[in-house]
Amino acid sequence: MKELDPLLHSQLRLAVVSLLLSVQEADFTYLREKTRSTAGNLSVQLEKLSEAGYIEVSKEIVGKKPKTSCRLTDKGREALNAYVTTLREYLGGIL
Repeated sequence: MKELDPLLHSQLRLAVVSLLLSVQEADFTYLREKTRSTAGNLSVQLEKLSEAGYIEVSKEIVGKKPKTSCRLTDKGREALNAYVTTLREYLGGIL
């Protein structure tokens, strides 16, 4: 049986990727509120997902405030699909 992707096996990273699956793009504040994480922890996890190529992170200045936005990449979508498939295998197809 395949192993679950350790990058997605983190609760916060899995939540971020799952949220991004349902929206075209999400800003940092939206992700922080939806995941109920701290800004520092979310920043670290976004960096890990970005380094893996699972998400794209863009930063811009809007007015005088920085805005960070994230979107799921094709690689991230494929990784999530593989994760769910493997999880279903672990559960014996009951889902």
